[in-house]
Amino acid sequence: MARKPLVALVGRPNVGKSTLFNRLVGARLAVTDEIPGTTRDRLQAESEWGGMVFNVVDTGGIEIYQPKDSRDESPLAEGSADFVPQIRAQALLAIQEADVIVMLVDITHGITAADEEIAEILRRTSKPVIVAANKADTLELNDEAMEFYALGVGVVVPISAIHGLGTGDLLDEVVDALQSTDMQFDEDESDHLKIAIVGRPNAGKSTLLNHLLGEERAIVSPLAGTTRDAIDTQIKWHGADVTLIDTAGIRRRGKIEPGVEKYSVLRAFKAIERCDVALLVIDSQDGVTEQDEHIAGYVLEQYKGLVVIMNKWDAVEKDAHTMNEYTKQVQEKLHFIPYVPVLFISALTGQRIHQVLETAHRVWENRFIRLPTSEVNRILREAIQRHPPPVKGTKRLKIYFGTQVGTAPPLFLFHVNDKKLVHFSYRRFLENRIREEYPFEGTPIRMSFRESKNAPRRNLD
Repeated sequence: MARKPLVALVGRPNVGKSTLFNRLVGARLAVTDEIPGTTRDRLQAESEWGGMVFNVVDTGGIEIYQPKDSRDESPLAEGSADFVPQIRAQALLAIQEADVIVMLVDITHGITAADEEIAEILRRTSKPVIVAANKADTLELNDEAMEFYALGVGVVVPISAIHGLGTGDLLDEVVDALQSTDMQFDEDESDHLKIAIVGRPNAGKSTLLNHLLGEERAIVSPLAGTTRDAIDTQIKWHGADVTLIDTAGIRRRGKIEPGVEKYSVLRAFKAIERCDVALLVIDSQDGVTEQDEHIAGYVLEQYKGLVVIMNKWDAVEKDAHTMNEYTKQVQEKLHFIPYVPVLFISALTGQRIHQVLETAHRVWENRFIRLPTSEVNRILREAIQRHPPPVKGTKRLKIYFGTQVGTAPPLFLFHVNDKKLVHFSYRRFLENRIREEYPFEGTPIRMSFRESKNAPRRNLD
């Protein structure tokens, strides 16, 4: 199947790549900040213009040299200097994968030595390049954009990413460049498994992603808080498309710093909302913490599939009983999701890595299981016989019949005489009875109760 075209946004730090990315994809997906070095990993999302659908990838700034010009001397985001070589490598990989490249420059600074070196890299790619002269907030600055033709890489379009000025002209150039290529692109993306890798900082999420990909796609560091954006990467697994979403570590609410980190955590929660299955990565050396419980609870609230990944298993001292003891501890801490599979792996060494996608795919398939109405009512009848519905005062809950009305997640509808009589404990009892025969592994079940005075009466009592 042909893929969607890819447009890469590149340039030196702090020229507005993430702001333009958010503008082009129509959502605030990239973390933006006035401090250079905020965007560290590649971030990709879909855009559409003129009837053409394509993916846009944001990159960290390409920091090539120590600035000699005061115009380039701005402090990198705290800690970013440690990542400069890796940020540059990520940006260069995006250039290599792209079909069209948009080079951002700052019209208020003119051509800098860093711009010239980046242009030299782009000239060697032989790919279509469009120069977006950003921060052209007034018409008077448009003429100054012409200076950037001296870079010799492609047409120059003055824009203001923050105000949206000129972005339509830029997209026209992008679409023209894509249409002039010989690539065949597919604008339709079939539904497929989307997996979000979530957890606390430094639990090994990016290491797991890289091992699953077989390449250094996300920046890995022993420092907590390296990944800041939710990064989508599509792979093939047994011939099927699978999207892996790496996310920033989710700290306890009181520990989240305002600004960049806050937005990064929001991206992680958004990643959970749009995934099918979440992999909750937990550091085995720490065990299940209160924050891990909170993250698992959020996944449950979104009715997403879940697999618990006990990572760094290689660092745990073990005997013949260790895994059983850890499994019991996990089940006790995450008692509200007893149906979730638990894997003990080492993302660093690759131990049991092959089980991760196998289990996630199995959980995904369970989200689409649909039970016949006759089967639902058989289970319901046996449940009522084992444990009759509760009585409140002189009134007893009556369940007339049930049926499964939806999948992904499975949704069961029960017709009752008075839904106020449905106690949460009986709701849980009914769910457990369903799972005794159909486990719906790793998948939350939704249950709805509807008052139906004139509903058909089934002989369930």
